[in-house]
Amino acid sequence: MPALPGTASPTLQDSGAQRYRLAFILVTCLFFLWGFSYGLLDVLNKHFQETLDITRARSALLQMAYFGAYFLMALPAAALMERHGYKTGILLGLGLFACGALLFIPATRAGAFEYFLFALFVIACGLACLETAANPYVTVLGPASSSERRLNLSQSFNGLGTFIAPFIGGKLLFGASAAEGADHDGVQLIYVATALAVIAIAVLIWRTRMPEVRGDEPCAVEAPAATAPLLSQRHFVFAVVAQFFYVAAQVGAGAFFINYAVDHIPGLSSERAAYLLAVALGCFLAGRFLTTALMRAIPPARLLTVYAVINILLCGLVVAGMGRLSVGALVAVFFFMSMMFPTIFALGIKGLGTQTKRGASFIIMAIVGGAIVPWFMGRLADMAGIETAFWIPAFCFLVVALYGVYARRHPQS
Repeated sequence: MPALPGTASPTLQDSGAQRYRLAFILVTCLFFLWGFSYGLLDVLNKHFQETLDITRARSALLQMAYFGAYFLMALPAAALMERHGYKTGILLGLGLFACGALLFIPATRAGAFEYFLFALFVIACGLACLETAANPYVTVLGPASSSERRLNLSQSFNGLGTFIAPFIGGKLLFGASAAEGADHDGVQLIYVATALAVIAIAVLIWRTRMPEVRGDEPCAVEAPAATAPLLSQRHFVFAVVAQFFYVAAQVGAGAFFINYAVDHIPGLSSERAAYLLAVALGCFLAGRFLTTALMRAIPPARLLTVYAVINILLCGLVVAGMGRLSVGALVAVFFFMSMMFPTIFALGIKGLGTQTKRGASFIIMAIVGGAIVPWFMGRLADMAGIETAFWIPAFCFLVVALYGVYARRHPQS
């Protein structure tokens, strides 16, 4: 029987659903890749402190180079995608990611901190393109009403990457090379292997037809296209601010986790502390999956508020410096911050319509909080102790809690 006028045939509907499903799976693989890269960053922070004899504040330049690239690349990436589509942005991001990873070969031979900074900067330029493309792409691959849940699911695989990375980094960087001073062979091995994996996925995506969903298509975004300027939309502007402070808190907590654990658990080595960081990131991963399920029953904005308030209290325990109890509180912080990035992102771009890509780029630019704030944490840790530095994440979570309250009172369709 032919389809009724104005409706698609079942075969076409099934074909479209399969294309969306395949695109969702491939893009979710990208979340794993940049999660793995981020999980290595915190291990490198402590590794370079030991092998290159640098201070905590100087080691935080890793975060500055890494997350500063997001600030510089997000808008150009959005402009590229507005002209050429999501797939082009994804392929550019993967190309830069692979090039940056291969730059670890000359950086290892030079053995200079600045070379490693530059390689990480190039990697992060690629990741900025990937995040600017992948985060909004996932939100529009289906109904707007479930965009937060869909993005949290993809971000769960980002958490899986960050969970695995410290185990590998701890074994290769602290287990073998630390005793030899400035031997960075383990660093080179990790990043060359990463480059090969990135190239393989880039080839797969290049050869796959990806649906180019546009913000003004009714099948992609159920809300009408926004006409008001971005900066006049308060829910979006507040989301940018909240994302800045959330990423600042996440990066700061991760960057100095190993330092804190070594200082507060007697006899704990850096290698064992890296494994403990992996446990914390395992809690982060579990939080992503659990929260994705909870969102079926509890509004995302309400969960965001509750989780942020809990983390403020946990940071208080970390500041108290009560040995293993405080380290346990720091581990728990990772569980409750797990859902914050994707939830803030999805709430912030809701209802932006044709301005979704540009709005997404501004929220990605807010990741620069991870470049700026950890340096201040490092300075405060050097001057007043590592415990005092965790007042900064506590304040950041307060901003997130306020955004959660605002989002509950001003929901977007």
